[in-house]
Amino acid sequence: MKAIRLFVLLLICLVSVGCTTYYRVTDLNSGKNYYTTQVDRERGGTVVFRDSRTGNEVTLPSSEIAEINQEQYEHGEE
Repeated sequence: MKAIRLFVLLLICLVSVGCTTYYRVTDLNSGKNYYTTQVDRERGGTVVFRDSRTGNEVTLPSSEIAEINQEQYEHGEE
C-alpha cells in the first residue's frame, strides 16, 4: 500500500512539473517583447501579465501573444 501511495505522489509531481505554459507577448506599438507564464485577457483586447525579467505588472492595449517552449522563454529572459 505504501508503494502505491508513493507511486501516485510521484506521478502527480511529474505531471504538475510539465504543465507550465510560456508566452512571448509583443507590444505592437513599440515592438518590445515580454516573457511570462500567465496572461490575463481583459475587455477590449487589453492584456495584463507579470514580466518575468523585471517582475513588473504590464498592461498592453495592443499586443500579440505567442506560446513558446521553455528554451525560448529562458533565452528571451537574458
